Amino acid sequence: MAFLPLTAVILFASVAAAIPCASITAPAVPGATVLSVIGTEMLNITIPPFPILLPTGVSGLNVCNVNVNLTHSGVNDNVLVEVWLPLEGWNGRFQGTGGGGWATGSGSIALAAAAGAGYSGATTDGGHANNVIDPSAWALDSNGTVNSGLLTNFASRSLHDMAVVGKAVTAQFYGRSPSYSYWNGCSTGGRQGLMEAQKYPADYNGILAISPAINWPSFIMAEQWPQVVMEQKKTFPTQCIFDTFTADSILQCDMLDGVKDGVIGDPENCAFDPYKLVGSTVTCDSTEVTITHAMADVVSKILDGPTNILGQQLWYGLKVGTPFNGIALTVPGPNRTTIGAPFPISDSWIRYFLKRNPNFNTSAITYLDYSLLFAQSNSEYERVIGTNNPDLSAFSATGGKMITWHGLSDPLIFPDGTLKYRQWVERAMGGRSAVDKFYRVFFAPGVGHCGMGSGPVPMDPLDALVAWVEKGTAPETLAAATTDASGATVTKNICRYPLVSRYNGNGDPKSAASYSCASSFASAA
Repeated sequence: MAFLPLTAVILFASVAAAIPCASITAPAVPGATVLSVIGTEMLNITIPPFPILLPTGVSGLNVCNVNVNLTHSGVNDNVLVEVWLPLEGWNGRFQGTGGGGWATGSGSIALAAAAGAGYSGATTDGGHANNVIDPSAWALDSNGTVNSGLLTNFASRSLHDMAVVGKAVTAQFYGRSPSYSYWNGCSTGGRQGLMEAQKYPADYNGILAISPAINWPSFIMAEQWPQVVMEQKKTFPTQCIFDTFTADSILQCDMLDGVKDGVIGDPENCAFDPYKLVGSTVTCDSTEVTITHAMADVVSKILDGPTNILGQQLWYGLKVGTPFNGIALTVPGPNRTTIGAPFPISDSWIRYFLKRNPNFNTSAITYLDYSLLFAQSNSEYERVIGTNNPDLSAFSATGGKMITWHGLSDPLIFPDGTLKYRQWVERAMGGRSAVDKFYRVFFAPGVGHCGMGSGPVPMDPLDALVAWVEKGTAPETLAAATTDASGATVTKNICRYPLVSRYNGNGDPKSAASYSCASSFASAA
């Protein structure tokens, strides 16, 4: 399912361009110098479907494409901000789009989704290569030290620049400023949205921050924990073995929401014990394998999350029922063995930003090393990219609204981090009811990172945000859907935190009408 909907209700009459595309001039960008501006009409754009960002593709799209290059004094950067302005059917709104992984922006795919829905849209490369999994082109300078200027661009500065440029170019082209501005992003893009609310609260009227990569210095280290555990225990379960543990957890806890559908609806209340599988056998690649205590121990430690050498929890682990094939990936090794395959983003964080050594061997990290690296990550980078400031008073004061949804089976960014942040905001800003007036969170059972997985995925969360901002209709649920293994459509209403969806006991279990929201969400530690 898309988290960048391609359909939207057009609330504004189609607006003709006020000036030719090629006549766009340099906008004023505080703290930056504009190097060049190039406006070009692009006609009959066709982009094929792309997972999550653009699931149905676009065709016949006509836009004014404006490329603005800028630089910041002392950084020696060259940042591209790209803006797409629909030549017909502009809905009067501006949309800033987010990136993913190490990429500050998602380029033409996100722009096509925005412009295809009637928005003027903007993206930025932050002055980076925009490689999702590899920061090697920009992380370290020629002296081997962290390139703090480009890291600042990635963390925050380029996001605000993009909003300034995007709205100014939109105003020039159409002869009036956008009536409303929205942020739309997942993962890194979700973190970017929360950074906007925290640091630049006037940039957007509405922010959609999905599966947000907040608490970056902690969660990015937690992504490496499964690899450390497997290396230290010299135990590398194959994906088939990991899948056996996942399937058993679902078998044990599937009925917690009142219906058997292959999804753990309330993982907080799932008392899964991986050690009960010890001694059982499973067939993997036509070979019978016996589950060992060491395998169960690896699974238990991954689910519990990272600890220091005193056994104190440092961050969260995977939710019960979540696949292990993201951060606990293993692959065939030499001599018919299995070895770990670290998640590239966490692995590169350690090698480039903590050790400042691209060739550092992360497989040699001990539990003590890990504790020290975890502490270093937070002490050096929390203020730069932590994005967990709970004071959203300035954003609230502007009338801004924010929606976050997060899959409870996210294998990359731990949903308890989102829950913890929401609870911090409640403590800082007057409690749950006060925060619900401008910031609502939804947890989607069975859903993976940014919309993958097996549970129903929110279909039009941006439309829900628009209705909240422009009509005052605060969302109680997010309509969600998926297709099950039989090809049938399954619908569900994702309840706003702290409620969870419960089967009513009668009616079609594949229909949202057969469920109600109930108070049962456990608190994060």
